[in-house]
Amino acid sequence: MKAETKFKKRSQTMWSHYTLMIKAVIISALVLMGIQTSLQGQDNKYTKPSWWFGGAAGANLNFYRGSTQELNADLIVPAIFHDGFGVGLYLAPLLEFHKPDTRLGFMLQAGFDSRKGKFDQIVNPCNCPADLSAKLTYLTIEPSLRLAPFKSNFYLYGGPRLAFDMAKSFKYDEGINPDYPDQENPPEITGDFSNMRSSVFSMQIGAGYDINLSSPDKQGQAVLSPFVSFQPYFGQDPRSIETWNITTVRVGAALKFGKGKKIEQPVKAAAVVVVPDPEVKFTVNSPTNIPVQRRVRETFPVRNYVFFDSGSAKISDRYVLITKDQVKDFKEDRLETFTPKQLSGRSQRQMTVYYNVLNILGDRMGRFPATVVRLSGASMEGTEDGLAMAESIKKYLVDIFGIEPGRINTEGRIKPRIPSEQPGATKELDMLREGDRRVTIWSESPELMMQYQTGPNTPLKPVEFVGVQEAPVDSYITFNVEGAEEALTSWSVEVKDDAGKVQNFGPYSKEKVSIPGKTILGTRPEGNYKVTMVGKTKSGKTVRQETPVHMVLWTPPENEEALRYSIIFEINDSDAINIYEKYLTDVVTPKIPKDGTVIIHGHTDIIGNDVHNQELSLARANEVSGIMKSALSKTGRTDVKFEVLGFGEDETLAPFENKYPEERFYNRSVIIDIIPSGK
Repeated sequence: MKAETKFKKRSQTMWSHYTLMIKAVIISALVLMGIQTSLQGQDNKYTKPSWWFGGAAGANLNFYRGSTQELNADLIVPAIFHDGFGVGLYLAPLLEFHKPDTRLGFMLQAGFDSRKGKFDQIVNPCNCPADLSAKLTYLTIEPSLRLAPFKSNFYLYGGPRLAFDMAKSFKYDEGINPDYPDQENPPEITGDFSNMRSSVFSMQIGAGYDINLSSPDKQGQAVLSPFVSFQPYFGQDPRSIETWNITTVRVGAALKFGKGKKIEQPVKAAAVVVVPDPEVKFTVNSPTNIPVQRRVRETFPVRNYVFFDSGSAKISDRYVLITKDQVKDFKEDRLETFTPKQLSGRSQRQMTVYYNVLNILGDRMGRFPATVVRLSGASMEGTEDGLAMAESIKKYLVDIFGIEPGRINTEGRIKPRIPSEQPGATKELDMLREGDRRVTIWSESPELMMQYQTGPNTPLKPVEFVGVQEAPVDSYITFNVEGAEEALTSWSVEVKDDAGKVQNFGPYSKEKVSIPGKTILGTRPEGNYKVTMVGKTKSGKTVRQETPVHMVLWTPPENEEALRYSIIFEINDSDAINIYEKYLTDVVTPKIPKDGTVIIHGHTDIIGNDVHNQELSLARANEVSGIMKSALSKTGRTDVKFEVLGFGEDETLAPFENKYPEERFYNRSVIIDIIPSGK
């Protein structure tokens, strides 16, 4: 009875401390939010800092679950301890980066992390109460992705936790049987747990709120950020034996310091009583010469993914599958002989190359008998289904091309190593999951894969072919209506030639639209046009702006041949360009002729927000441009003209359709057109 009363009092005290701590954090946050409200009313003289430095402190609320009985090699207690609770100290310096008024950022904390606690009191077989407390201390490293979903002071964060064991002591105390009160208490036993993991790898998610402590007219700024995080038991079992695990809720606050940049204060204008509709500015960009078509030698990367239809582990009939008798006639430079049954209406030559991916792989493995590959099948239906997909490709290579089975390793996974569907995704899941049902071809053999690259996202070595490019990217007329998204509900274009013939295009809602120049000129070699933009404002008014344009069709010389290269990306990724740096520097850039023009245009698939996709495509194109310009600069060349464009998900300019996952994957690309100086 005394032991039970003692336990209840300890639990009540522990809970009292916990609630007091929570109340203190909430009251402090409310007070400081009031301070922040008064500060926000002032005119800012400095921007918010992008880089923050400081420290974080908090309390780890550690919940013990599972069981432990063997404390070390010298001590196995009579009964099993199960649940427990404790409060430990957390102290860490921090580094944080996020640009003002943006959503994404990065956080890094590394410091002292206590996971101490006390197990619930138990009664041993001798009817003696027993207590066990643990003092676990770690050095923790916690990088996190920071997300401010509303571009406000509220933020979410999450990431991995890597912790290294620093202390692992325990204290075991056994009381006396209350039926024999005259017994002498056994001595308290202390020591270190055995079989402790030297490091643990887990994860955390959390939320915080930045409360400004500084006036915006100060360059040096300080922020207090109350936060709470949840660190589930996954990966947090501290020992390599038994089932003891720890779930932690961390409550605390971070004090951060940064340095803002000075904002130039505009001169205040007099008050305007009548507010007019926002202005728009209409311009037309037309190339000096509009090429009708161009002969192009294209180096086309062969994507190392094979996509499977839902519910089937059979190779899709979109892919070209040949017979054993046809192997001797298969050549990479004669793929027009082996065309797929299904083709989209755009970029048929390129998709013919891709749909022969298994034949290209089999032919190369046959020509290079020392090469080996790994086929990694991924299926949400389970690893067995993923393995069946991989095995179907292996069977095709073995049966048709006679590849030794030992040269092909297969595996099954739930998700591919580079998945399209990211954690927390809620939109367009059907297309994302369709892209994740695939087999990845992975090899370290340079005879098979693209030069200078390794890893599961490395394409196969490109295939080179010559084709005629209809309506090249530099043949497009671009209509720009600056401010259209803010001022107009829609706008259209009237194009009138010198004979009075009118063509109409639209309506549009984006600020920039491109169409091939030949669409306007038709069979005319050249012409003068009056181009009029007709827009409807959000207040119901009609806006008209016009500009003259002269257009000239041009046919490149027959002996002129442009070059085209493609750089392909994973979903929502612009930094993957780093793996292509040596390829761009050593292979692509040296092919630029003297006084040549390089047109770099970025694209995305249709998954995601169109504004974000526009920014992403331009970021990809700028990355490629920067690498190539740097390579030219190192050789002293200044004769090359660059044009860098981002087309986003614009389906009129996208190189491929978006019907199948392979087409969407190829649309995540930057295309490099190298045009001789004769243009």
